[in-house]
Amino acid sequence: MTNQRQLDHFVSALAEQTNASSEPVANWIEAFHRLDGQIDDDRRTVVLLDEVSWMGGYDINYPGALRTAWETYFHRHPRLVVAVCGSVSAWIKENILDNTGFTGRFSRDYVLPELNLEECAEFWRGAKDSVSVREIFDVLSVTGGIPRYLEEIDPGLSAEENIRRMYFSTSGELYKDFDAIFSPIFGADVDFKRRILESLADGPMSGSELSVRLGMKRSGRMASALRELKEGGFLSDDPGLNPATGESMRTGKYRLKDNYTRFYLKYVKPRKPQIEAGSFRFASLGTLPEWNAVMGLQFENLIVNNAMSLIPYLHLGNSIVESAAPYRNMRRDAKGGKGGCQIDLLIQTPMTAYVVEVKRKREIDESVINEMRDRIARLPLRKDMTPRPVLVYEGDLAPYVEGSGYFDAVIPAAKLIGR
Repeated sequence: MTNQRQLDHFVSALAEQTNASSEPVANWIEAFHRLDGQIDDDRRTVVLLDEVSWMGGYDINYPGALRTAWETYFHRHPRLVVAVCGSVSAWIKENILDNTGFTGRFSRDYVLPELNLEECAEFWRGAKDSVSVREIFDVLSVTGGIPRYLEEIDPGLSAEENIRRMYFSTSGELYKDFDAIFSPIFGADVDFKRRILESLADGPMSGSELSVRLGMKRSGRMASALRELKEGGFLSDDPGLNPATGESMRTGKYRLKDNYTRFYLKYVKPRKPQIEAGSFRFASLGTLPEWNAVMGLQFENLIVNNAMSLIPYLHLGNSIVESAAPYRNMRRDAKGGKGGCQIDLLIQTPMTAYVVEVKRKREIDESVINEMRDRIARLPLRKDMTPRPVLVYEGDLAPYVEGSGYFDAVIPAAKLIGR
């Protein structure tokens, strides 16, 4: 790819959509001038520059050309809206949002989140009410709420066949996409960012723990990479509040938030040699090594990413949600009493700590109650807080669990997709 090829494509696309000439241009100022000639002030016009990091990524003068075009041409049109967008938010932030030349020249800045679970279910179209909840969540657990990935779903196929087709074939779109994402256009230090994600595929880590894993000192390079991966939607630092003090946790743990990337790195990449050789074959996904354990963690990650969808089922009244994040504290308290504690999701209001357990199992028996009791016993809470156990599950729930009344809320995954 070269800048001239990007210019040629821009001119070609403009000619297809308007009456503009398809003659080549030498630079972006000429390209934007040709675009300006197609804007009609008698009509409201939207110019959408899509995937701008690819469009301008091969010319260091692109941001300056865009700014000049705005000042010279575009701002004169009272009914024109210019939208700049792309999947590489770090490039947009560095070259446009944080570029002093654009100060005061943009009026809106949106970071689009993933679709919520109920919206994701719409990609099964007419089959969404007949396909099993397990199948829908198994697919969402490996795609997350990314529309481009959800478009690859064939509602006429089982979850198993969809995942096999998307991930375990060399022609699968999701098999190929990771390498496409982490190309040089993603920004500087691509290989380093890839190593960070590969490290976090094994579980959340603090910045210090990451530095040790990568064999380097904490530095501006690390901080910059983590910030860009967070801005790009790959990571979350899940700071949350300390339930013992009500203050922000001093050390956040970076979590690989993106379900697609996590699944690819954890389960697909280690099997690439067999997939490439055509020797990775299986009768059913359930027979694959560690499949249920991996999918349990993927399901947990999906629910944590959609924590706010649980709020209507917690009967909060007018309480304010102050924090919703996983909680991990592996240290004993000062008196040597309580041991470490890991909670899938801790939702805190001023007076209440909702301790959320996320389960994906064929059968969920009364042992889940004992597990929750143990977690709450180990959770350091200030005296004015009440712990309330919550279960979010996908699978067959033993009647005793719900009938016992132990959990303040029992939320089947089906409810989260509108079933």
